[in-house]
Amino acid sequence: MNQDTLFLGEHVGQAIRTATNDAVRFLVVNYGDVFEAISRALLTVLVALERGLRDAPAWVIILAVGLLAFGASRRIGLALSMMVAMWFVGTLGLWEQAMQTVAILLVSVALSILIGVPIGVLSSRSDLLRTIISPVLDLMQTIPSFVYLIPAAMLFGLGKVPAILATVIYATPPLIRLTDLGIREVAADVVEASRAFGASRWQLLKGVQIPLALPSIMQGINQTTMMALAMVVIASMIGARGVGETVLVGLQRNDAGQGLVGGIAIVVLAVVFDRISQSIGARAQAYRRAGQR
Repeated sequence: MNQDTLFLGEHVGQAIRTATNDAVRFLVVNYGDVFEAISRALLTVLVALERGLRDAPAWVIILAVGLLAFGASRRIGLALSMMVAMWFVGTLGLWEQAMQTVAILLVSVALSILIGVPIGVLSSRSDLLRTIISPVLDLMQTIPSFVYLIPAAMLFGLGKVPAILATVIYATPPLIRLTDLGIREVAADVVEASRAFGASRWQLLKGVQIPLALPSIMQGINQTTMMALAMVVIASMIGARGVGETVLVGLQRNDAGQGLVGGIAIVVLAVVFDRISQSIGARAQAYRRAGQR
């Protein structure tokens, strides 16, 4: 059997490439103004946040991180360790780049929450919707993260906006899944008791299901944050700047030391965000247990 008989007609790969390119070209030609408006809006928020973080004195940011860590955990030790971690990032000479990365991360996670939590709530209310979106989420999580940069860059050009959108696509699925799971795991007798007292679907969701599912939702936010931070280096390939650019430049120049310094800064930031978000989740879990007594 030769190739002509094994592969009949047009290759599937070529058909997919052609269809994808045609779709992107159609969107750019017909909805370019929409994408430009989205880009300007995101860039306005991002630039304002980044300027605020970069212009603020370093000690103010470090103190704010310490207060946030203490508020989340009520532990002095954790607050001090997070402050030391942020101070260490500054000693690496990457404070400004770190603030750029934090700004991109905060905007990306905020968008992921705005998209992921409502979809997770809707999925928890409909088995049909869950069946439909499950393979889509599987696809979003299994496609290599590099692939997301291609359509994002084609639709929005190079820079921080396509990096944010690619990060949102890559990092949102865990939040959708865990929001869905958390609401579905709310005890049926609690839901029935709320309905018996005349709670509407909105009151039930806002006053019972969301608060009791908060630990699971916070775990989803934690995973989304970690996945968003994992995109930092990759997003720097299309001009996202930040700490990821330090690693990328080190790779391009074959400078292992510079790449290592950037990698250490990314790890430290990941630890800070992880510990604080996990502490918030732990407090939410304790609140849930107290409410069930």
